[in-house]
Amino acid sequence: MSFDRSTVEAVIQHYFDGLYESDADKLAAIFHPTADLRWVSKGQLQVLTVPDWMALVQKRASAKSEGKPREDFIVTLDRSDESTALVKVRCQLPPRYFTDYLVVMKLSDGWQIVSKAYRCDVRE
Repeated sequence: MSFDRSTVEAVIQHYFDGLYESDADKLAAIFHPTADLRWVSKGQLQVLTVPDWMALVQKRASAKSEGKPREDFIVTLDRSDESTALVKVRCQLPPRYFTDYLVVMKLSDGWQIVSKAYRCDVRE
């Protein structure tokens, strides 16, 4: 079964732009409001709601404004049907380098990220 990737790729490009620019409005437009972010710290699962994450994004200086290099790309994009995809991406906000797993679903108002799990390396 083959599906058009371009609509999901457009959401992911919006995600990359929002991260690099620290643009909470841009990110909020593509995340479902009930989504959350999940990661492991010191062996413990951490969970952050999207509204709480947006508040943090608004407070931080953007990688773009600091002239930091940008490198973000899709590693894999797996669409199981016309309304569900899993996207693995790599992106960076130096000195932090991320691998994100994004669950993206086509809802009544278009594609949205409904879940994000990630890992981060810090490099000096």
